Amino acid sequence: MNAHYFTTDVFTDQKFGGNQLAVFPDGRGISSELMARIAREFNYSETTFVLPPDDPSHTAKVRIFTPGGELPFAGHPTVGTAFILAHTGAVPLRDAETHIVFEEGVGPVPVVIRAKAGKADFAQLSAAMLPEFGPPPAPAAALADMLSLSTNDLVGGSMAPEVVSCGTPYLFVPLRDRGAVARARIKTELYESMLDGGRCEKVFVFAMDAEHPGHDIRARMYAPNIGVPEDPATGSACVSLAGYLAVRDPRRDGTLRWIVEQGFEMGRPSILEIEADKANGATTAVRVGGRSVLVCEGTMTL
Repeated sequence: MNAHYFTTDVFTDQKFGGNQLAVFPDGRGISSELMARIAREFNYSETTFVLPPDDPSHTAKVRIFTPGGELPFAGHPTVGTAFILAHTGAVPLRDAETHIVFEEGVGPVPVVIRAKAGKADFAQLSAAMLPEFGPPPAPAAALADMLSLSTNDLVGGSMAPEVVSCGTPYLFVPLRDRGAVARARIKTELYESMLDGGRCEKVFVFAMDAEHPGHDIRARMYAPNIGVPEDPATGSACVSLAGYLAVRDPRRDGTLRWIVEQGFEMGRPSILEIEADKANGATTAVRVGGRSVLVCEGTMTL
């Protein structure tokens, strides 16, 4: 059996930047066990397999695997898979915007693909789940030690560390500046001890101190326990970050927007655009989007 695949760099407009993704546009005939082995073979943060939807009104079912196992939801695989399906013509582009729905483990995930000159230019997902908060994280001093930082590097107060999930939970640790973000290093033994008791295994550090004009946030994400020592661009984390920031923003109505820099310390610069809708002080929707570029295509003999 031969299986066709594409690779794309997601959340970038430059090849060899952003986050790598392998996409199998036709995953029929590939068993779950083989999907997991293929993901380990690519060793990207994620690999996706596209299947027919259970609901014919939806576009496709998308299964997402890290080298460590399957995820119910992830951002850059959703955005990148939409880009590849548009690139191959599996999703015909209609005018400036094309709306599709992927079935993922977390539920139906709406995606809008924006076209420029008839080609996919930008894809944005809307989280199927609104942000959920908790469980409580470890004390700030313990988190700082785990990150090879001092407690002075953590912001605290209203910007205290917190676990937020839109289907995949992340521990958000706000830092004072992008210098602290650059210095952050996971101490593996402390990280593993903090997983005891079911605490969140994905750690997202960020500072409201971007490097480039027009951007807002500098960030890094670590998840060594699922085979991702550091991720260059994490859409599912950034969509939850929009929820984290929205509840702390004094604005009660409208759409809030931020631009996130991630992956710069890894040499894979990534740009993620996040949004949160608020009505009467409540968060009603969160989104993340960005660009993608095609890198290669090939056939795997299975």
